[in-house]
Amino acid sequence: GRRWIWTALDTPTRLIVCFLIGDRTLEEARCFLKDLIGRTQDKPLFVSDELPHYADGLKEMFHELVEPEPTGRPGRPRKAERIIDEDLDYATVHKTREKGRVVKVERKVVYGTLERIEKKLQELPGNTINTSFVERSNLNWRLWDAHLTRKGLTFAKSGRWLKAKFAICVSFYNFIRPHETLSRGEDRIFRPKTPAMVAGITNHPWTINELL
Repeated sequence: GRRWIWTALDTPTRLIVCFLIGDRTLEEARCFLKDLIGRTQDKPLFVSDELPHYADGLKEMFHELVEPEPTGRPGRPRKAERIIDEDLDYATVHKTREKGRVVKVERKVVYGTLERIEKKLQELPGNTINTSFVERSNLNWRLWDAHLTRKGLTFAKSGRWLKAKFAICVSFYNFIRPHETLSRGEDRIFRPKTPAMVAGITNHPWTINELL
């Protein structure tokens, strides 16, 4: 069968915050977003592709039920209205392709205001609504895990081993492998830094022995 790999990346540190391997369903989106939100201290700017499950999942997690005022009329009372948190910011990216090439990129604000989102973007790398950082990390996974190679015979035969192997790949990315952009400052001197170091989780690049 098919499996969908969900990943969440913090753009300032390039840290993979969490991942989930499963189906492309609303139930899996709920599990993934619950794990992600449990690891954040506030409401960050969420950006994704157009899969509707992201918007539905965020709507379920960031809302308040407001009971309508009684009308005094007979009959069944109205249901409580679901009001989305005003400080929730979520935007999507839609790419139009022709013959396998991207010819148009459209950005849409789903929750929140454009002004507030643009203000948050000024503090983030890229300065625009995009999914390029996650897409670049997807290239790493295909390079490091032969099971993820497209149109090949090395596809994973076991979901259990796929998840275990991918967990090692994510840990290698977060803790062991220095990130080129993070490691070069304004003086262009290479000082090895991993996403976990920039995120303040550790103070040095790990070795394979430390990880295992």
